Amino acid sequence: MPAGNPPTAETAVTTAVENDAPLRVAVVIGSVREGRQGRAVADWFLDTATGHDSLDLDVIDLADTDLPLVMPGWGGSPSPETAAVLADVSPRLAAADAFVVVTPEYNHSFPAALKNFIDWHHSQWQAKPVGFVSYGGLAGGIRAVEQLRLVFAELHAMTVRDAVSLHGPWSGLGEDGTPRDAAVCEGAAKGMIGQLTWWGRTLRSARASHPYQG
Repeated sequence: MPAGNPPTAETAVTTAVENDAPLRVAVVIGSVREGRQGRAVADWFLDTATGHDSLDLDVIDLADTDLPLVMPGWGGSPSPETAAVLADVSPRLAAADAFVVVTPEYNHSFPAALKNFIDWHHSQWQAKPVGFVSYGGLAGGIRAVEQLRLVFAELHAMTVRDAVSLHGPWSGLGEDGTPRDAAVCEGAAKGMIGQLTWWGRTLRSARASHPYQG
């Protein structure tokens, strides 16, 4: 098998600079329900992740992102209102090196608003890692995460193994938004962030040297 072109010094320097740059992580808050716990859960995660200097966090709250359920036909264009929303969020997804999805569990799955947001995009997800912070009842939202893993696999994204799962956030979060079992949750977040960072840096370098053709 031919070896291909060896890396040049310029390529090596560029890759090193990229690997030293902060990892751009888009944190998507997937619930839009009134009285939701999603913002409190996301704020706790953001406080936890902010301690990692290697991360550059960008919050995309779907409660502030009004995308219609009806999409234009194949080859069609969205309405001016929808185009304006996409002009804000789509470049942020494209610029991200990795994603964290904060999701509740609704009826053994995840919210319709989150699926709609995911479906409005495609190439922005490709060849990038996705981590999850889920919350719900006894299952802690893990069934929503299992459904999301299938969706992101179809979009050529890579979901990291470890996730953060909060059980009963309506009673499990203190008044300051900190989980009552903080040590367990922070340990889970640390593991997930570590995996997300490794995959984010690795795939960023891979996309730079070999653009994904999926």
